[in-house]
Amino acid sequence: MYHPALDVDIRPGSGLGIFELGSSLWTIIELLTGLQNEFPQVETKFDIASPTSPIIIHLRPHLDLLFSEHHQRLHTITLKRFRDAPPVTIRFKDRILFAPNQTLQRVDVNRAVGPTYEGEELRYPGVWFSFDEHAAPQAQNQEIKSITVTQHNGQERDGLQEVLECPVMCGDIARAVAKVHKGVLLHFYPTATSEPCFVEIGVTTAQDLSVELGSPLRTHYREDDRMHIHSRLRTNDEEEDDSSCMGPPSPRAFYLLCSPKDFYNYFHYGIDFLISGTTHTVRKIILHTNVPGTPLFHRYKRCPWEIEGVPEDDEDDSPPSVKFTETADRIRRFLNPRETPHHMPLNRTDDEEGLNLPNPITRLWGFDGVILEAAEPGQQVVSLTLF
Repeated sequence: MYHPALDVDIRPGSGLGIFELGSSLWTIIELLTGLQNEFPQVETKFDIASPTSPIIIHLRPHLDLLFSEHHQRLHTITLKRFRDAPPVTIRFKDRILFAPNQTLQRVDVNRAVGPTYEGEELRYPGVWFSFDEHAAPQAQNQEIKSITVTQHNGQERDGLQEVLECPVMCGDIARAVAKVHKGVLLHFYPTATSEPCFVEIGVTTAQDLSVELGSPLRTHYREDDRMHIHSRLRTNDEEEDDSSCMGPPSPRAFYLLCSPKDFYNYFHYGIDFLISGTTHTVRKIILHTNVPGTPLFHRYKRCPWEIEGVPEDDEDDSPPSVKFTETADRIRRFLNPRETPHHMPLNRTDDEEGLNLPNPITRLWGFDGVILEAAEPGQQVVSLTLF
């Protein structure tokens, strides 16, 4: 199989080649989908038992892309196995550090990048050079075996912390505050200067969405009547009136997931909006968590949502909340600490022949104004629906 040569430049603390630190997992996967000739062997690794674990994309044979566990942002880029095919050329600023049929040694890095502190690695702010462990330590001809690009500027490895805010995040959702029965308040990067956007159920129109969020990546109409059996007989007026489903938690809430839909899909925000066919306003909002190993993984960018609770009083500026990183049990208790809500299993692979996943079954939990879809057995909430 032919593999094109790899030519990358090192940008300490920022990126390597076409990859920028801080990019979302969804963005990188979309990028790689269009570069299958350049990167034909792509492997995604994650811990099935821990849905909020870090994720590694391995681009054979040279690159490892490590993503943070909570916000799924590109945290670390590692370049290795320089001598393996396809050939690699490595640049730093206007200088070639490594080319095919060459070696990259300690002295080459010192000349190009400059002096730094002694240690088992050559560590500079934002980039580390690791050595061949079999070579004599501190020798000038000690060969470099891997290069790591990270935001970290300290002298010790910092573990896997969340990525610091950086320019590549501009325009992405930094925080999505779900307000039950009301809508969602969206905060964007850069957080210091961006104005939040409130999408209100029954008020915000399709045109408002296009103005505030831009055009959706896809708009589609779909009718799925598999859950009509769980609803009462409803007139057309009742179907358009969301207030008929605002009472105590009931199986009728699940009807709202599968009634006729006119969806605005914002995959790059991790959000779907259901638009009313008569009022053209938002009827439902679905926030996606992009949990590895589940049927919807890779389709949506992770939306960093949280559910806002009821303030203790009118002067409470920081009402209680629960975030997407919590387990389904914790979120269920937050929404209704006194009762066990109605729930049912859902297998999203029923319509996908030949699709085998480690966690194909999710469970739907219905609350007053909220539906949680949770993975089994990991208990990570896959999506949050507001209606």
